[in-house]
Amino acid sequence: MKKGIHPNYHEITVEMLDGTKFKTRSTYGKEGDTLKLDIDPTTHPAWTGNATFLNENVSKVAKFKERFSGVNFMGTASKPAAAAAPTPKQEAKPAEAKEEAPKAEEKAEAKTEEAKSE
Repeated sequence: MKKGIHPNYHEITVEMLDGTKFKTRSTYGKEGDTLKLDIDPTTHPAWTGNATFLNENVSKVAKFKERFSGVNFMGTASKPAAAAAPTPKQEAKPAEAKEEAPKAEEKAEAKTEEAKSE
């Protein structure tokens, strides 16, 4: 093996979340340093079987989407779904109702004229 290219392998202390400590050998830090763990086998759901692990990234994404749901990042604000433009079918119904009303009036006038002529 080449000399001078390998990291220094020395003894360190590992401190778990519950405060327990143990010594091991590692390339971390310097001789005698303490490595404090953020996650360890005594608290992580993968080892404890606790299924209530929450992924913070998912909740942050959901909060972001909820907060900025009406914003279009391409320059214009998007309309909320409830205020969207009506579909052609929705527009056709009122137009048909407007057309039917004059036809009904014309029919009523035609019947009145027929009654007068008789």
